[in-house]
Amino acid sequence: MQLQDILFFQGFGTRRVCAGLIQQGLVAVGGEVQTDAGADFDTAGLSFQVQGREWEFHEKAYLMLHKPAGTECSQKPSTYPSIYTLLPAPLRQRPQKGAVQGVQAVGRLDQDTTGLLLLTDDGQFIHRMNSPRHHVPKVYEVTTRHPLDDSQVKRLLEGVVLEDDPKPVRAAACEIAGERQLRLTLTEGKYHQVKRMLAAVSNRVEGLHRSRIGGLVLPADLAPGQWRWLNDADLAALKG
Repeated sequence: MQLQDILFFQGFGTRRVCAGLIQQGLVAVGGEVQTDAGADFDTAGLSFQVQGREWEFHEKAYLMLHKPAGTECSQKPSTYPSIYTLLPAPLRQRPQKGAVQGVQAVGRLDQDTTGLLLLTDDGQFIHRMNSPRHHVPKVYEVTTRHPLDDSQVKRLLEGVVLEDDPKPVRAAACEIAGERQLRLTLTEGKYHQVKRMLAAVSNRVEGLHRSRIGGLVLPADLAPGQWRWLNDADLAALKG
């Protein structure tokens, strides 16, 4: 693939902008500055530098982000900063089907919810992860206002009825982790589901953190606001 096309598909701007970066000597491959925008490179395992920053070629982008509190999972946030401002510009500008769309969040977390969030530019991956037919488990660490008891856990496992849905919503797993700490596993995603489920058992969510999706656990060394690429082992863990 031509070097200008490599930069273009990785989100570094239009082909003209990418050619300009190369011609100005701002792109290097293997430590060697490139000035020929038409030079061909094998993209398999390709690493390159743009303005001194190291990048790897990814045909599709799969990321994890440790979402901090006070951020919105929206391209056009209403009150709080967007999670997308935590990502470098190329990830926000990756082209899709001829249009600049960038990576998209796989589902959403409320502005006050923290934890594991996936982002990608693979539409099929988003559909598969969000589809209720696939029952991908998501684990939440919940801090409640009132002390928890076994009767609340029993009701959450048996199913509670939410205001707008007559069909009971059940937790796939539920365990008390402290006086006001609950570990809740869900396989479907409804609007404000955890908060509404706790309200249905006469309690209230004071803090909410997603710690796991499928078999993928949020790494302890990934600080709030940080992101990293998903590797093959991570993607395999998501498939269960």
